[in-house]
Amino acid sequence: MFRSRLSTVRAFLFDLDGVLTPTAEVHRRAWSRLFTAELEARGVAPYTEADYFRHIDGKPRFDGVRDLLASRGIELPEGTVDDAPELETVGGLGNRKNALFTAELTEHGVAAYPGSIAFLDAAQNSGYQVAVVSSSRNAPAVLAAAGIADRFEIVVDGAVAARDGLPGKPAPDTYLAGAERLGLTAADCVVVEDAESGVQAGRAGDFGLVLGVDRGVGAEALIEHGADLVVPDLGELAADVAAVPAGSSAAGSSAAESAEELR
Repeated sequence: MFRSRLSTVRAFLFDLDGVLTPTAEVHRRAWSRLFTAELEARGVAPYTEADYFRHIDGKPRFDGVRDLLASRGIELPEGTVDDAPELETVGGLGNRKNALFTAELTEHGVAAYPGSIAFLDAAQNSGYQVAVVSSSRNAPAVLAAAGIADRFEIVVDGAVAARDGLPGKPAPDTYLAGAERLGLTAADCVVVEDAESGVQAGRAGDFGLVLGVDRGVGAEALIEHGADLVVPDLGELAADVAAVPAGSSAAGSSAAESAEELR
């Protein structure tokens, strides 16, 4: 079924953390280190893994800080994106988290998911365009650390979003920007995501297909929030992508119609 839908699309827009690389886990550890200490010091309900998926996952860093703090009734000064990590501001906490993430990445490194690389190889060999759309400002560093930076000419990350005034996921704007930079429409593109906010963005932008990758959120949750199809590993679909060249759309078939049939 997935193979027949590929004939209507021309590009894949990949989230990074949790889709191409297992850095979602690195982010989770960094957020846990930040907020376990921060919330304990404030004497409020402790940080849990559920907090990550409910308030942080897939969102721009400073939005994650705001949402988590709001869940505990905590208000801090905004500060700026350049605040020192030791400052008790939204900017300071966000940059403290980034320092923790960078330390984790430096210590442990990162390798791309083998299944995702097989999928990426198949997509590029079949003539599909590809781009990365990530909420993280660390996307270029992660791509470089994983050895796949040269696979993507188009990267729309948190720094690009801030520079261009694009709202983060679940708004579709960063994905729409990725499609535009490829010279394509949303209907031409598949959004590939592992986060609820990411599949919401794909659905809100009316993309040709929203493909969910279940790395722990749960297939049902991803479908509920907008995914047309969910797999545990992109490698499962590599053969399908390899078998269908980009731009092989049959007359009279549209991406929107094909996505609707999957739902």
